[in-house]
Amino acid sequence: MYQIRFCDSIAKIPATIWDPLCNTDYPFIQHAFLLALEESGSVCAATGWQPMHMQLLDEDQQLIGVMPLYLKNHSYGEYVFDWSWADAWERHGLNYYPKLVTAIPYTPAQGPRFGCRLPDNQACQFFYAGIRQLSQQVEASSWHGLFVPESLRLHFSAQQCATRMGLQYHWFNRGYTSFDDYLDHFSSRKRKNLRKERQKIQDQGIAHHWISGLEVSDEEMEHFWRFYQMTHLKRGRRGYLTRAFFEQLRHSLAEQMLFCFARRDGHTLAGALFFRDQTTLYGRYWGSVDEFDSLHFETCYYQGIDYAIAAGLERFDPGAQGEHKIARGFEPVPTWSVHHIEHPEFSHAVTDFVTEEAAQLQQLQQQLRKSLPFRRHDDSA
Repeated sequence: MYQIRFCDSIAKIPATIWDPLCNTDYPFIQHAFLLALEESGSVCAATGWQPMHMQLLDEDQQLIGVMPLYLKNHSYGEYVFDWSWADAWERHGLNYYPKLVTAIPYTPAQGPRFGCRLPDNQACQFFYAGIRQLSQQVEASSWHGLFVPESLRLHFSAQQCATRMGLQYHWFNRGYTSFDDYLDHFSSRKRKNLRKERQKIQDQGIAHHWISGLEVSDEEMEHFWRFYQMTHLKRGRRGYLTRAFFEQLRHSLAEQMLFCFARRDGHTLAGALFFRDQTTLYGRYWGSVDEFDSLHFETCYYQGIDYAIAAGLERFDPGAQGEHKIARGFEPVPTWSVHHIEHPEFSHAVTDFVTEEAAQLQQLQQQLRKSLPFRRHDDSA
């Protein structure tokens, strides 16, 4: 009745079919975003992300479902760390790579991971069958669906996939009218700490301004590219993304692309790139020409909160990791990934591992919530 097919380039699937099937303004599953990754050379077989996007066709050979899918020979750029799993396979004389991954490359932001005209539970059954089929064809050790929504976690769990919990730190808009209104919900001491951090930016004569992808200039793009490179070079490596990726998005996804630049005395000191949809602001990349007291916090967090409040957005996802976000009101929230392991014994071992890991993370989440800066009567808000 239904047929699964695989495609080695998203360019072969028209945006006029892909985007209506996905039916969401979540930026990272947009055809334009995934196409920019591939056409810029950021995602390809040479970088270890070989596209093998899954398509679901009905009996009339009409495309009714799509899922991003990649064949990988490493675990870089995923942000759900499975290096210890790869080591375990190797110790037993087995190959962990290649593996299959459904994710948005280099983007640890939870959101939709497929589009389909069928109900999600039925779509998951067919996509899972396709995953099993391809895994056997390419001799993949496993399939990993990363940063999936809660609903998809439950559907894939019903297909006997192991589910793995992670933690991120997100900001939620509870009807705040301004940043000061937001801070009024903090305890007195912690409110003063944040105000001091923001004051340091003013004392250094630094001002911020926002600009959309529709309006960003060539000069500003040059600044941002330099900042992006410097951030990665400080860590001794090159960035995953090419300049062509950002340049292409500047034109193809401009309405959902935002830049926040920090300036002083006519000089651009730092910049951050954000994306947005109707409900959420997503912080992605940042960099600066030098170290400035509290500039990272202001550019990447406080400016984002200001923007989300002014735009009436519900949530601000500033990116992966960072318990330091707790003191600034970003709440610990669970993220989810789903995993199919071909080897039966390793499948049981992974299930035991993620179950134990989730128990530890749930305990950590409860502890971290106690460290949130809100006044006691807001703890449950």
